[in-house]
Amino acid sequence: MRFMEDLIKKEVINSNAFIVGKITDVKFNKETFELQDLVVKRSSFSDSIKASKSEDLIPVELIKNIGDKVVLKGEYDL
Repeated sequence: MRFMEDLIKKEVINSNAFIVGKITDVKFNKETFELQDLVVKRSSFSDSIKASKSEDLIPVELIKNIGDKVVLKGEYDL
């Protein structure tokens, strides 16, 4: 799936332009085939200590923009 391949390894940044992590997988709704969540591996400290629980699910509703990076909505965007 080309869309999925394009998203994997993209950086995710929050509304303050801080890197949250990188996309490792995507989840789709099995009935509608719509994008549901991004699986994001957190960066920095959790990476350096190889923490086992270093992934988060980010619902599609929190995504503001998908381009070279995935930008999350801020408190004023919700």
